[in-house]
Amino acid sequence: MKYVEMLYHLAITFWVGGNALFTFVLTPLLFKTEARDVAGRIVGTFFPAYFRWGLVCGALALICRLLAKAGRVELAAIILIAMLATTSFQAFYVAPKAAALKAGIVSFETTPKDHPLRKQFSRLHGVSAVCNLVVLAGGVVLVIML
Repeated sequence: MKYVEMLYHLAITFWVGGNALFTFVLTPLLFKTEARDVAGRIVGTFFPAYFRWGLVCGALALICRLLAKAGRVELAAIILIAMLATTSFQAFYVAPKAAALKAGIVSFETTPKDHPLRKQFSRLHGVSAVCNLVVLAGGVVLVIML
């Protein structure tokens, strides 16, 4: 069981670390150093892998947690399930809708902020940002619980 617990800890820390790096370092750095459209395209390219990373780390952590606790669902497992549900919502609903909207926007630099597609995209971006922070907060709680 020691290896299962170690794998659980690694999965949680890799998920939270990846989330924090993407959210607080990579994305702001790209938007600071590149044109908005270029930075958006790069970040958009990373999103599918970013979400897969979270889903794989989360699923692995949940499996390890359930194995270590003999199938008992306790607080950590509930947090993991909520994080996985949030990441799934982002990966399979928000991201595809945002990508479709983004495809209809020629340029974020020249398209007015009150353009209907930009307004819809901004709403989805806000939903995605909240989801990302929820996952990060859940991960921080799990790391504290380690």
